[in-house]
Amino acid sequence: MSAPGTLPRYLLRRLGTAVAVLWAAYTVSFVVLYLLPGDPVTTMAGGGLDGEPLTPEQIEALKARYGFDKPLVVQYGTRLWAALHGDLGASIQNGQDVRGAILEALPPTVQIALGGLLVAVVLGGGLAIAATYTSQRWLRQLLMALPSLAVSLPVFWVGLMLVQVFAFGLHWLPSVGASGFSALVLPSLTLGLPMGALLAQVLAKSLTTVLDEPYVQTARAKGVGRAAIHLRHALQNAAIPALTVLGYVAGNLLAGTVVVETVFTRPGLGRLTVQAVGVQDIPLVQGIVLFASLVFVGVNLLVDLIYPVLDPRIAKGVPATS
Repeated sequence: MSAPGTLPRYLLRRLGTAVAVLWAAYTVSFVVLYLLPGDPVTTMAGGGLDGEPLTPEQIEALKARYGFDKPLVVQYGTRLWAALHGDLGASIQNGQDVRGAILEALPPTVQIALGGLLVAVVLGGGLAIAATYTSQRWLRQLLMALPSLAVSLPVFWVGLMLVQVFAFGLHWLPSVGASGFSALVLPSLTLGLPMGALLAQVLAKSLTTVLDEPYVQTARAKGVGRAAIHLRHALQNAAIPALTVLGYVAGNLLAGTVVVETVFTRPGLGRLTVQAVGVQDIPLVQGIVLFASLVFVGVNLLVDLIYPVLDPRIAKGVPATS
């Protein structure tokens, strides 16, 4: 059992790391956006919110409204303080509340993110188990080689090939659009295949190591079946490295949707990000970065909470060994 206070200290360390990651993400995005040449108000000068050119007075008024007339340190402090209170500001491009814009664009992105995660878990986990379960050497080598090939493929290329085969070639699935289950299949596969390959690599390697451990050999000697050894004895111990990768994969799903939504012409947070970066819409970009960081931190914090369940020694700071 864990010593009293060990698990709370473990959780506090993870929470402290999560807060530091959020602060770093917000700060880096602020610095990068302000290092870009020009500014969003100047970009808007050729066409304002209503499409008409902005007058010098309007430009100065907008700069004062969004705080661009203040020193950089003051702008950073003001925006950070507002963000801490849940105020992400308004989009410079159209004046829409940033939180509202993110929530409006989120549902289509969540659909393909969950679809991609399902594809990654099912294909990656299934491939790793099959590769380490089979007794056929040639089949094992083939299955172990597939993840390395899939990981090396660019996401946009995977998407284009899937469109070429299943949309233009076989006419089974639509190439664009966001309505209906069929429109989710190709984007989910595009997002999930490379991530599933990464998961398969880690899980297969971990399972191979665990299956050589003495306790597994003892279970075999006692007559325990291969399936029981794989699923009951080996998989739990092999799951910790794979769980780490799964947390990373799940946390980065929103980043992957930028490419996928562009390839498949889908609305969502990815396309909103591209548009916001294109016009240097600083409040909107920072809001999206902060939201993506929250998702990443939240997923990985959940993974950190699962670790002690799989191996209580992790909460005590004891290295996990099989």
